[in-house]
Amino acid sequence: MEPGDEPPRHDPPGVRPGPDTPPDEAAGPMADLVHARDRLQALLDAVLAISRELDLPTVLHRIVTTAMDLVGARYGALGVLDESGTELAQFITAGLSEGERGALAGIDFPHGRGVLGHLIRHPQPLRVENIPAHPASVGFPPGHPHMRTLLGAAITVRGQIYGDLYLSERYDGKPFDAQDEEILVALAGAAGIAVANARLYQQVHSGAEHFQRLLLPILPDMRPFEAAAVYRPAAQPHHLGGDWYDAMLLPDGSWAAVIGDVVGHDLNAAAAMAQTRNMLRALLYDRCSPPSAVLHQLDRTLHAVTDVPVTTACLARIEAAPAGAPGAPWTLHWSSAGHHPPLLLTPDGTAEFLHGDPGLPLGVLVEEFRPDHRHPVPAGSTIVLFTDGLVEHPAHPLDASLEALAGLAAARAGLPLEDFVTELADRHPSDGHDDLALLAVRVPGAERPAPAG
Repeated sequence: MEPGDEPPRHDPPGVRPGPDTPPDEAAGPMADLVHARDRLQALLDAVLAISRELDLPTVLHRIVTTAMDLVGARYGALGVLDESGTELAQFITAGLSEGERGALAGIDFPHGRGVLGHLIRHPQPLRVENIPAHPASVGFPPGHPHMRTLLGAAITVRGQIYGDLYLSERYDGKPFDAQDEEILVALAGAAGIAVANARLYQQVHSGAEHFQRLLLPILPDMRPFEAAAVYRPAAQPHHLGGDWYDAMLLPDGSWAAVIGDVVGHDLNAAAAMAQTRNMLRALLYDRCSPPSAVLHQLDRTLHAVTDVPVTTACLARIEAAPAGAPGAPWTLHWSSAGHHPPLLLTPDGTAEFLHGDPGLPLGVLVEEFRPDHRHPVPAGSTIVLFTDGLVEHPAHPLDASLEALAGLAAARAGLPLEDFVTELADRHPSDGHDDLALLAVRVPGAERPAPAG
């Protein structure tokens, strides 16, 4: 080819314009090719986007909205079949305006009758140009938006029909065509894989969370004390954690209470939490030592026999004051390994954080001793131990969150203890990014204040 010559054209067969082809006729096939290429790229992008999701409700909604975008449909829905495979157990919709949703308020979702049921019984792709004229049509409920056209395809998960994907009303007013059907069938195939992955992840995560909860103890009968605890996983579905609590009667008649947090958000953190808690139980029962000495021995033992990550903890003993001694009838004796201070609620409505040197977390400097602290506990008081998932918020200073927690606890100090810990867990000032645990112990004695409100 000489300099200045144009490179040869490589038009697809059947599309190359001839010398006498009018410009408009030549542009038509090329525009169709560009449109088909763009739709294919959009389909590939959609498949990748759906496959990244692991939360099943998010996956299902994403499938519907993606199908609507690819085909240019105003309405979309995904019906999930029940175990019998004969009717719909769940119906996810998209495209309805607030007014249209309001008009359908109080009307149950479709369970698979009419044209939707036809697709359940005959799981081949379905295109309908006039829904009311279809032999299987049974009409729409009152308030339902007018729909004339329908495009449907079955979603299959591991050889079983999982549900059906429905679209209605193209924005351009035209009926759905063969290309729309091909796009929807391809997306339904990818949706089946995405649903299978999300369900598998959900099963694994639920099993892991159940495993983690099994590692946490059922609190013993602590009479004459009351005790209640709560654990909440992180708001993010893929996070596990190492938050834990425990309480036990010691051989000298005092009660031990502990709260802790192993660094990490996975099964390793949950397993490390179990190791640490069990080891601490053995040390507590074997030794009538101050909390600081027990934490020191726990740190040395963990370092010698395991590779547990860095862990924070607050270990407390609730001890009876000597008979006839003046002042409060109970003493809180505690030591902290880099953990938040205990919160003391007294019957007069005072909420006080028992600040003291927190010492180093476990797993940092093994030979470092931590200080012990003591504080009198009036009769009828409540002691609250908690992990940072209850108070940490990236947009708020920690002091502000602690102050909010103290106010929340003081306002609800008169509730039964189970209700009290539930209220704190439900209304905590953190952002929910981390799992949380809290343990509350109420000492016997004076009448408690009435619940706020």
